[in-house]
Amino acid sequence: MVVSISHTTRRRRPGERDGVDYHFVEDVVFKRMAASGEFLEYARVFDHYYATARAAVEQALGRGQDVLLDIDWQGARQVRAAMPEAVSVFILPPSRAELEHRLRTRAQDSDAVIAGRMQAAVEEMAHYIEYDYLVINDHFEQALADLCAIVHARRLQRTVQAPRWAGVVSELLRRDDLR
Repeated sequence: MVVSISHTTRRRRPGERDGVDYHFVEDVVFKRMAASGEFLEYARVFDHYYATARAAVEQALGRGQDVLLDIDWQGARQVRAAMPEAVSVFILPPSRAELEHRLRTRAQDSDAVIAGRMQAAVEEMAHYIEYDYLVINDHFEQALADLCAIVHARRLQRTVQAPRWAGVVSELLRRDDLR
């Protein structure tokens, strides 16, 4: 599994590295990339643009890797439209108070930014109904185990397993040597 590194027009936060945490680009570059179809999905979130590079996702999938996208509901809608086979997981905090605590604890945003995020949170979280799975991130280890279970279950679906095991299945179902 690989984690997709999103493109964004927001400024780097302390400690973030270009190409590792995000691909940081100027608005004009982002808009040119969007116009030329380079993004699988993109959205404006909290006054900045975020996107997933189409080529990076397609290359990883072509290598047989699962790709994890950390995107909002707007982008997830676009991904589901472009790739209906995609599995979507909505991760919710255990409470609004805990969400605010986590935003404050990371100490990367101003009070005004946190207030804006909290105000928008209810509208954003209401989109959980559009997703295949719901995970409540109350205890990190349990949330991670839940995510791993979802990935494992997807990898075991018949539509994924049948091509991989086509030879074995064909041999098992062969009738010519049965008597």
